[in-house]
Amino acid sequence: MSAPKPTDAPKPSNFLRQIIERELAEGAYAGRQWGGTPGDAAHHAAGSADPAKVRLRFPPEPNGYLHVGHAKSICLNFGLARDYGGVCHLRFDDTNPEKEEQEYVDAIVEMVHWLGWSWDVNNTSHLYYASNYFDFMYRAAEALIGAGLAYVDEQSAEEMRANRGDFTTPGRNSPWRDRSREDNLARFREMRDGKHPDGAMVLRARIDMASPNINLRDPALYRIKRAHHHNTGDKWCIYPMYTYAHPIEDALENITHSICTLEFEDQRPFYDWLLNALADQGLLQRPLPKQHEFGRLNLTYVITSKRKLKALVDEKIVEGWDDPRMPTLAGMRRRGYTPASIRRMAEDTGASKTNIWVDYSVLDIALRDDLEGQAPRAMAVIDPLKLKLTNWAELFGADHREPCHAPAHPQRPDLGERRFSLGPEVWIERDDFAEVPPKGFFRLYPPQAQPDGSASPGNKVRLKYGMVVECTGCEKDADGRITAVLATVVPDTKSGTPGADAVKVKGTITWIGVHDAVPATINLYDRLFSEAQPDAGDRDFRDALNPQSKTVVSGFVEPSLAAVPPEQRYQFERHGYFIADRKQHQPDAPVFNRITGLKDSWGK
Repeated sequence: MSAPKPTDAPKPSNFLRQIIERELAEGAYAGRQWGGTPGDAAHHAAGSADPAKVRLRFPPEPNGYLHVGHAKSICLNFGLARDYGGVCHLRFDDTNPEKEEQEYVDAIVEMVHWLGWSWDVNNTSHLYYASNYFDFMYRAAEALIGAGLAYVDEQSAEEMRANRGDFTTPGRNSPWRDRSREDNLARFREMRDGKHPDGAMVLRARIDMASPNINLRDPALYRIKRAHHHNTGDKWCIYPMYTYAHPIEDALENITHSICTLEFEDQRPFYDWLLNALADQGLLQRPLPKQHEFGRLNLTYVITSKRKLKALVDEKIVEGWDDPRMPTLAGMRRRGYTPASIRRMAEDTGASKTNIWVDYSVLDIALRDDLEGQAPRAMAVIDPLKLKLTNWAELFGADHREPCHAPAHPQRPDLGERRFSLGPEVWIERDDFAEVPPKGFFRLYPPQAQPDGSASPGNKVRLKYGMVVECTGCEKDADGRITAVLATVVPDTKSGTPGADAVKVKGTITWIGVHDAVPATINLYDRLFSEAQPDAGDRDFRDALNPQSKTVVSGFVEPSLAAVPPEQRYQFERHGYFIADRKQHQPDAPVFNRITGLKDSWGK
């Protein structure tokens, strides 16, 4: 799979593009060496000039499924690398073995590929794991100890928390802060060798317990944690903290621009402190990576907290991580969203230095724009009501079926035609008939009594791609429910034949012949939440659930859809865009999911 190619259309500028363009013009990274794979300073020094003008990365932790918020970061990092002659790495930040699983690794790989991005450049894969750098991270930690920049702290977690201080109170030095480098090194090696229980001690950076930035008050670098790791197994019983591991990963991979969200802004001073300390020890190549923060993209009517999404799954509010109502990329794929529409939304929202809220309709607009030009058309009846053409046998013979056809797409002759036929009975939408029509109703209704005692004729409509019919009445069951509509065919009105337009009508309705209708299960999905910010403040997001987020109906689709493959998208005329469900759809039992309507019904 190749990444989406850059277009000639100018990209909207943002502060990240301005930074990259300025640094490229200055030649800020022109002298970098690349050893062919991630590595330390010596490894890269033995290589040649880095062929990538810039290097970026998407670094997910494999502890859950990617969601629409991650899509912003994916498209931003991969897109910038593409546009500026660079490479974007996919790196798994797998430093927390208790929460990480191979299942999530596989799902992340699949979803980044599905979005259309690739980390393979010039026959080289740039898929990396932080856990493959554990040996270097340990060596770097020993170097920090040797330089007097790290120490082993044996305070309890409660003591460290109490001594850390707060925004108005400086922290207090640990009683273990000033012991010898030799003792610290010996103690750290005991941690590595499993000679102390979990939580007994940690390795901390030795910076400044009085710093106004609490993140610089001797942050933890390593903790003891006996846990099986999905990649390294049981090799390690100590694991690096994320804030220690992440900068090192960037440096080993020659990352130029480490892009993250605003909550990491306070971590940037430690990011720089650590990398400079290790470069001073000769372990890392200069120039070092630089961290840049951008505002998180928040989408209305969506929650992206992994904890809350997990609650939706565990409490069976939804039917798994790929439920089409979920904001996970797996769910959005199953719902029918296209990779291009998600990339379009990510690109159009740009990058700013503040968190932003974007209305969900922006994504749906991008989706409709993408599908309008490519989704074949089809007719479907979602709430079926039978229409009986009472003069059919008289006009054509009871067994006659009148062939009809329509373009698969009105602007895409290359997609060919759909073929179906009209017979004495067809399915129509129940709301296409009104026994007593409201004002402005132009669909089927029977003759109406007038004030003078006379009766006006029933209304005429065109069966789309077929003939004009005139309503004569309806049939009801014992409870008064309408079970069928009665109408007569107006002769010589078949679409596309001479004189067909001689009979003028104001209404056209979709239909499917009873004789060749394909029964289908149709899932009418809507937004999972009925409020724009379902978890705002301290509210329980469950209180904002939309009870109409999923409605399952039994309907009919035209015969051209009898054997379509899963994940094929269509525009069901009048109803919106639909996709054959990738898990449940079968040729002999089709299942279609509504992706979105033809227009935004939530803006009303």
